[in-house]
Amino acid sequence: MSKTQFMTLARHIIEGEKRHPEATGELSRLLSDLSLAAKIISLEVNKAGLVDILGFTGGNNVHGEQVKKLDMFAHDILIRAMDHGGHFCVMASEEEENIIHIPARHKIGKYVLLFDPLDGSSNIDVNISIGTIFSIYKRVTPDGMPGTLEDCLQQGLNQVAAGYIVYGSSTILVYTTGEGVHGFTLDPSFGEFLLSHDNIKIPKKSHIYSINEGNYLYWHPGLKKYIKYLQEEDEKTERPYSSRYVGSMVADIHRNLLYGGIFMYPADHRHTNGKLRLMYECNPMSMIIETAGGRASNGKKRILEIQPEILHEKTPLFIGSEEDVRMVEEFMAKEEISSEVYFSNKS
Repeated sequence: MSKTQFMTLARHIIEGEKRHPEATGELSRLLSDLSLAAKIISLEVNKAGLVDILGFTGGNNVHGEQVKKLDMFAHDILIRAMDHGGHFCVMASEEEENIIHIPARHKIGKYVLLFDPLDGSSNIDVNISIGTIFSIYKRVTPDGMPGTLEDCLQQGLNQVAAGYIVYGSSTILVYTTGEGVHGFTLDPSFGEFLLSHDNIKIPKKSHIYSINEGNYLYWHPGLKKYIKYLQEEDEKTERPYSSRYVGSMVADIHRNLLYGGIFMYPADHRHTNGKLRLMYECNPMSMIIETAGGRASNGKKRILEIQPEILHEKTPLFIGSEEDVRMVEEFMAKEEISSEVYFSNKS
């Protein structure tokens, strides 16, 4: 039996902190709290078809999208699991319009938590993998005071930890603190996350692309040429590529992290800033992919270097195997002038 099968998430985090004498253990405790929330959400997701939890709440979130009951369950569980431990000064959720303050009765901490409680929730009713994404920063405002919007609006480069949980055929938690990417699978028999994927490295080049090709008509001309290039037959460059698109970003990127691949959610003339959220989805996923040896950009600029201006800022995203992301950037750069004309004519 592999030695890694006996490594729990809690032990892995603690042993990682031992390599840093200055560590206080606080990061390990807050990640343990996150794992507890993940277990509760996983349990509810797994029985979603058996209880009255599917369907819409009847309301919309800040993005104008209908909110499903399980979205709000996950949102509430994460807040309840994380607001009382004394770790955070402020939180923010994709499902909440404004920042989430820590209740006055609880200790104010030095960290900031941003999260997407249930990515891919449109797939809930059809039993397709969905997930939770989280991002952790250190505050930039003075310690001891309630956190502010300024603490949340930081570049992705400032993240101290990021991760996601996939709720699928098994529940897996993947996280990084900048020193390797590690995956832990939940053993439901005794409720522990066990190390299953140690020090994950994404392949430099792949044969898989993930994109919603139903939007082809509206794309950047360079992106259109790139997709056609991937579909051409050429043995020397090992084309054509295979198309794999789940429609749940966390599931698509998790597959590509393990097998190699590129995930793309571009801008188009209908959504000139893209549709994915920089703070809740793109930054944490970019930290994970880059730590694993991959690349993430908006087509022109590294995602982690973008300075957010608003809490729910959106961005195009090209993320995955390094050589594949560089290639799509090159295709788009060659068509930059014509694309500006294209988008202006379509707006």
